[in-house]
Amino acid sequence: MTTTAPQPSRTASPARRPLSGRVAVVTGASSGIGEATAWELAAQGAHVALLARRGERLAEHAARIEEAGGTALALPADVTDRASLASAAAGVRARFGRVDLVVNNAGLALPDLLDGSAGGTWQRMIDVNVTGAFAVAEEFVPDLLAAAAERGHADLVNISSAAARTILPGFAGYAASKAAFSHLSHNLRARLSPADVRVTTVEPGAVDTELRDHIGDPAVSAAVQEAMEAIGTLPSGAEVAELIAFAVSRPRHVNLSHLSVLPTREV
Repeated sequence: MTTTAPQPSRTASPARRPLSGRVAVVTGASSGIGEATAWELAAQGAHVALLARRGERLAEHAARIEEAGGTALALPADVTDRASLASAAAGVRARFGRVDLVVNNAGLALPDLLDGSAGGTWQRMIDVNVTGAFAVAEEFVPDLLAAAAERGHADLVNISSAAARTILPGFAGYAASKAAFSHLSHNLRARLSPADVRVTTVEPGAVDTELRDHIGDPAVSAAVQEAMEAIGTLPSGAEVAELIAFAVSRPRHVNLSHLSVLPTREV
């Protein structure tokens, strides 16, 4: 299910722009939680760089953010390609300066049915959800450390999944990759928090985004759709984005380190 583009939830009132002056990077920003988060951070005053592989969609999102009064930059990038990521990071710094807020969101959810075809999808999810996520952190941590030393805090927000903590038949690779990412995120917090870099791990459950449209297998897609309908109303990407913006706008001595976002009926 593809959702309509989220709209900024805040007005341009200075009193309601707590992220003014901050420089944010959002990966996986071409759709879903990433797209919504870019909108929300820009609406709250941040200069936002949108990173993802789909350059045309990024450009459209950035243009709409700027039309709404925000500041945005579209930079096509693949988190599994270190050169591509480094080039995008250089583009952010050239336009906005040092980054002090990173939303590490790019992710992939594919089924693994143990029918002899799962090896490729397993590797793709490890490459994006674990290795790519680590590459994003590694690229921007020097910026975050320098920003925290100067202004007292910086933020790294890692978007994992509730699948990291539950059984998800048919999606063992996805669940395993997100469990690895959550554990990585907790370890990054132990490493970075003494330097005043706040690390927040967000683990959404079922969210109404297009991620499940990428499943490919019609039978699995139908089963997932049935499960989603049984849960009922799902949080939208915009609602998760509002929580992310809330977390990074807390006083500098407060770190919301672990956030779980679930539909009311999901257990």
